[in-house]
Amino acid sequence: MKKNIIGRREKISLPEWGLHMISAKVDTGAYTNSIHCEWLEEKLIDGQETLEFILLSPGHRLYTGKVMSTENYTLKKVKSSIGKSQLRYKVSTLVKIFDETLMVEFTLTDRSKMRNSILLGRKMLIGRFVVDVEETNLSKKSKVPKP
Repeated sequence: MKKNIIGRREKISLPEWGLHMISAKVDTGAYTNSIHCEWLEEKLIDGQETLEFILLSPGHRLYTGKVMSTENYTLKKVKSSIGKSQLRYKVSTLVKIFDETLMVEFTLTDRSKMRNSILLGRKMLIGRFVVDVEETNLSKKSKVPKP
């Protein structure tokens, strides 16, 4: 399988969550993907455990304040970049990058102090992508017709 070359930051779309061409940091040091979650709450709805959450910060250009919900979630123990372990909710959604649509997992976390709301980790990259740290937005540039 031919691997696409991606840069240190890429534009991706998360169509199920209504997020299109959002910037994501590629981090080969991280195992899982993560996305900033402004608020979340577990609820019992019609006898089914449901996770409701709001993505991104109110100041983000793509913030809608829309409450997302899923019954398909788990808790995952994640070690942060400073070595501290924490439990995070993990959800799955479709990601569009280049001409590919992939079902991937994201942990929901507070990334408000980080420059990028989304982090793409090794689990999504393995077998699919090679990272060129000198480049950015190669997936977006691949859609521009060359003269």
